[in-house]
Amino acid sequence: MNETNYSRVTEFVLLGLSSSKELQPFLFLIFSLLYLSILLGNFLIILTVTSDSRLHTPMYFLLANLSFIDICVASFATPKMLADFLVERKTISFEACLAQIFFVHLFTGGEMVLLVSMAYDRYVAICKPLHYMTIMSRRVCIILVIISWCVGFIHTTSQLAFTVNLPFCGPNQVDSFFCDLPLVTKLACIDTYVVSLLIVADSGFLSMSSFLLLVVSYTVILVTVRNRSSASMAKARSTLTAHITVVTLFFGPCIFIYVWPFSSYSVDKVLAVFYTIFTPILNPVIYTLRNKEVKAAMSKLRSRYLKPGQVSALIRNVLILETK
Repeated sequence: MNETNYSRVTEFVLLGLSSSKELQPFLFLIFSLLYLSILLGNFLIILTVTSDSRLHTPMYFLLANLSFIDICVASFATPKMLADFLVERKTISFEACLAQIFFVHLFTGGEMVLLVSMAYDRYVAICKPLHYMTIMSRRVCIILVIISWCVGFIHTTSQLAFTVNLPFCGPNQVDSFFCDLPLVTKLACIDTYVVSLLIVADSGFLSMSSFLLLVVSYTVILVTVRNRSSASMAKARSTLTAHITVVTLFFGPCIFIYVWPFSSYSVDKVLAVFYTIFTPILNPVIYTLRNKEVKAAMSKLRSRYLKPGQVSALIRNVLILETK
């Protein structure tokens, strides 16, 4: 009888996005293309920022780090999800499940703080332009990035501490495409009401405090530029529109899932797709297609490495090799 006090579950079954076998190949194709777009888009931003000296500024330094975190956010669960589309039984070991919980909170927690840092950068640039380079020095930017990773690590360690010692001895089906903390804790063999409250307090505090800081920052910026020229107001609104779009798409699902985890709605897995897939793919679009400097740097990068003659020569050489 005492054996029930110990964890007997060695693996979990992920129910995935859909139980329809007919949809699995279609979902595999769609999410494979999305994941490839995430990798290419964010790697392109990192390459562009690092290769063009004109983009060696605080804003683009933080943007490149955001792209790196977006790659991490998309990669902790998406490859496993793609592989599960091709198999009938979608299982994950207990250790791998805990690893997914660790990484999802590490990366998302770090991204929340990094988004706040980017909002602070825009506040300094718009409200205190004469002191911008002094306040947002290289050292300060590096410290902000380190703080984001440290906060993410502290957050995920505290979250994992709630789960690692829970006894799992019965049901092992997780109704999602990855091990999400609220769903996994419900499978424990003990009453997890108090644990769920601690999860809400931890995740809710980080999510809501970061979101409120962002709202305050954007409000102060808009109030500051309201009395300036229409050109300054238009530029500020354009910048803030991009930031607010990313913040809404990222924080909305996170707040819904982790601040109200007791809801019986089955939309949690759909919301999880937003901050693990759609936000990482939208960030390159929002921050680059609206930015003339980044587009100019990408054009310069393309002309340097993909000259018109090089592409045709490469195709010609491939065709010659195939005919031999």
